[in-house]
Amino acid sequence: MHPTTDNRPALLLAMGEDVAERLLTDAHRTRLTALSRTDPHLVAHDLTDPGPRVAAALAEAEILLTCWGATPLTAEVLDRAPRLKAVVHAAGSVKHHITDACWERGLRVTSAAAANALPVAEYTLAAILFAGKRVLGSAQRYAELRADHSWLTESAAWGNYRRTVGIVGASRIGRRVIDLLRPFDIEILLYDPYADVPPPGVELVTDLDELCARSTVVSVHAPQLPATYRMIGAAQLAAMPDGATLINTSRGSLIDEQALLPHLVRGRLHATLDVTDPELPPPGSPLYTLPNVLLTPHVAGSLGNELHRMTDQALDEVERYGKGDPFAEEVRASDLQRSA
Repeated sequence: MHPTTDNRPALLLAMGEDVAERLLTDAHRTRLTALSRTDPHLVAHDLTDPGPRVAAALAEAEILLTCWGATPLTAEVLDRAPRLKAVVHAAGSVKHHITDACWERGLRVTSAAAANALPVAEYTLAAILFAGKRVLGSAQRYAELRADHSWLTESAAWGNYRRTVGIVGASRIGRRVIDLLRPFDIEILLYDPYADVPPPGVELVTDLDELCARSTVVSVHAPQLPATYRMIGAAQLAAMPDGATLINTSRGSLIDEQALLPHLVRGRLHATLDVTDPELPPPGSPLYTLPNVLLTPHVAGSLGNELHRMTDQALDEVERYGKGDPFAEEVRASDLQRSA
């Protein structure tokens, strides 16, 4: 008999502590070993000072399967991985760990940003519809009254019929939100300086102030870049109509919270904030207690069983690599200039 050659690529898991336990089910580990030569229980938490087992696996690895908490892939780290050709990221942004050295080395990179976009868009859809129905405020008022009340009179200005929703950023998530809004009787505006042709049924607005002035809900989906820092500032907030709602599931730095707070404290605007700047508001922040603010701890993205969708997409990419096919969601250096 002739010896057989195992053509599966060598793969090393590289991510933060405990991330792999949440990311990989037993079925995922089984599939991973079918697609690659790997120890599915060996996880590299720190590639800057690897132990002997991790160092040996890194030296042989053709693919790194990364997720949150992955070590930045500096030139020093890459020197320990002479056979490395690809990084498959089972999460969204790769900016934390993909360095210039990766591009100089010619590494191929892919991410599960498409999978992570889905729950963010679903959260946003719920936030938009709940904002129109004033769910947060009516639930609080109901708990206070605990009695019959003329809700029809109080709700005269509520509802989602022909509301105008302004989407800031034609990102992957922004476009998905637009798709999810299509079944509803909602007018959609889009602001994105890089968008030339809007999706069907969407009005492209070239001025952010105009979008804010015309929208009863403004939802932010732009990437965190120097150009987008505090892009929703005093002028944009002042332009929003009384009673409008601002939704942010992108990054807290895109909104000038010091300019936003007076509008929220006065009750002129409402907000659904899944991200803030800083990420954890100080204990005395009014965002925790204002009745017109829904503040959540950065949960719009994948969590719980939604992590498995990102794993599935990452393993699909590992399979494509093993077959010699192009990645479905390849990330290029130029992409990072306009993406998260």
